[in-house]
Amino acid sequence: MKAERLAIPDVILVTPPRFGDNRGFFSETYNINHMKNAGITQPFVQDNQSLSRQKGVIRGLHCQLAPHEQGKLVRCTKGAIWDVAVDARVGSPTYGKWVSAELSEENWSQLWVPPGFLHGFCTLTEDAEVQYKCTGLYDKASERAVIWNSAELAIDWPVKAEDAVLSEKDLLAPEFSAAKGWFHI
Repeated sequence: MKAERLAIPDVILVTPPRFGDNRGFFSETYNINHMKNAGITQPFVQDNQSLSRQKGVIRGLHCQLAPHEQGKLVRCTKGAIWDVAVDARVGSPTYGKWVSAELSEENWSQLWVPPGFLHGFCTLTEDAEVQYKCTGLYDKASERAVIWNSAELAIDWPVKAEDAVLSEKDLLAPEFSAAKGWFHI
């Protein structure tokens, strides 16, 4: 399993090997020992899956507050997404910074987004299917969001604002400054 720390070292891009032949392929997409060796040590307690029918769908920027914070191991099993993690941990040297990675059925990569980060993605293809493991259970009272195109973050999304497809909840999310104090190092 290949593991690469991104510009924010707590965010890790993991690519499991695929073994193919004329029938297709096999891949061990999660192995606790390989993940620990990569630096991902928290246990997972919930798996989620989403399907976005259109190109340009934005989901995020989302998080959950303590004691229900979530780390996420995200992968795209159909199509392609542009995945982004934003450090929201006050006191972190990378507070307010973001990193991104393209995840697709072709590159087979997964992105580890630790607790204390905002997470979101943009679909690069139609019918993009995303699966992710979470370290915390969903808790509606703890969920928070920041507007996807927050001027304070200046994320270079691969979609124009007029072409982005968002939920009403995500459209109404506040700027990044509202997140100050949600997480601390």
